Amino acid sequence: MNQGAILLVEDNPDDEALTMRALRKHHVANPVVVAHDGVEALAYLHGPAGSPAEQPLPLVVLLDLKLPKLNGLDVLQRIRANSRTRRLPVIVLTSSREERDLAESYDRGVNSFVCKPVEFDQFIAAIGALGLFWLAVNEPPPDLGPP
Repeated sequence: MNQGAILLVEDNPDDEALTMRALRKHHVANPVVVAHDGVEALAYLHGPAGSPAEQPLPLVVLLDLKLPKLNGLDVLQRIRANSRTRRLPVIVLTSSREERDLAESYDRGVNSFVCKPVEFDQFIAAIGALGLFWLAVNEPPPDLGPP
């Protein structure tokens, strides 16, 4: 697997811990950077307001929709509006089963929409499938240049 980072954007500590556990269970060794709200996620990707980002882009973003400060749909829209991040694979990983969230996510350019399974074993399996596809099978977009 490619060893680039995963950006997990998740405000719920229980869901964060469960996602981290699932990644470890499936032997995903990639570093995971956690942002706890939309503003923090964009600061990681684009740099603090008015400053360029200093780190390479992650291989994939796992994005919750219901976030404080800036919701996931707005984060997704800003990712797609920025030339540095517009091709970045973004997977919405949410507990929302609302059809409008699904439609709006795809309208704003999400690569995949995954509802968090309620059952522990199903959640572990879903994260494993995501890791396998997005980190081992998927061909990432070409490097967009230095930050």
